[in-house]
Amino acid sequence: MSNNLPSNIAIENVIQSKMRGRVAYQGFVSSQVAVNFSYSKLYNDSSGKGYQRLINRKRCEDFADYLSQGEDSLYTPILLNAAGNWEFHAYDKHRPNVGRLICKKKGTLMDGQHRLGGIEKYINDTASTLIIPFLAFHYLDEDEEIKLFDVINTKAKGIGTSLSRYLNRNNDDLSWVATNLILKPESPFFSKGTLTGNRSKEKNITLQNLYNMVKLLTKKSNLEKLPKEKKLNLCLFYFNTIKELFPEQWADNKLYRMTHITGLNALAIAGNQVINENYLTKSQQPDSSKIAKTLLNLKEIDWLASGDLKYLKGAAGSKILAKDIINCLKS
Repeated sequence: MSNNLPSNIAIENVIQSKMRGRVAYQGFVSSQVAVNFSYSKLYNDSSGKGYQRLINRKRCEDFADYLSQGEDSLYTPILLNAAGNWEFHAYDKHRPNVGRLICKKKGTLMDGQHRLGGIEKYINDTASTLIIPFLAFHYLDEDEEIKLFDVINTKAKGIGTSLSRYLNRNNDDLSWVATNLILKPESPFFSKGTLTGNRSKEKNITLQNLYNMVKLLTKKSNLEKLPKEKKLNLCLFYFNTIKELFPEQWADNKLYRMTHITGLNALAIAGNQVINENYLTKSQQPDSSKIAKTLLNLKEIDWLASGDLKYLKGAAGSKILAKDIINCLKS
């Protein structure tokens, strides 16, 4: 793609600074300028120095949807390499680091192509204008540019799904339920769960694992429509009952696979059916005595980690085990 501009672009109130010896510019541009003053070097560029992935339209659409949330939808600066084609002019000698930036050619976009794609879709759909922050290096050679792109996308790790669920606990019911399953002392997961996703021998269940488990326990049923407090109580009742009936299998995750993710998801899938079949609609409560009696049949499952369960893994393994559990419970 050409880096030529139809005419020079002037950006006002830009701050010039240095980062590790490199001159950099920080400022803001209108969304209309933002989608036109840069271009992406795709990995298959004829120069052999391309590095960007093909744009994912779904990610752009997701970001456009995020922008439609209004004032709460904040975003980080896009990162550019001006490649020596932008000129900085200070306003006066008393403010040598503040001035006008003249863009004579497009900068290369190192980070933010999906944000810009989402911004372009949003402004086209809404006929509105956004103010976009940017950080541009005055000059990086092509190898430095590729190296920085690689660092951004491989070395800088995201916060992880579990921590993201925790941060969204007040906006999403399932995240709230999963969080409380870890934080409440009366929960069977209190000493087994980790909020951040970092597992240990003792805490082998992540918040994301519990999120998926709660979803499986309640999905495609009337349980899905319950308030979050009732969902939490349902989870506490169901899994506490299992813990009390099988304390050894629940406590020892090295010897048994009951509290491994495959086992928990299988128990949740089976629980979805068992609870729905024994749910008192009038009182909106599970028939606890009947369910507890039914769960006694879980003793028919060989939960030993050295047994047949060691071969069951992932979503497919959970579904196979769930079928076995349901057959046992019915017997």
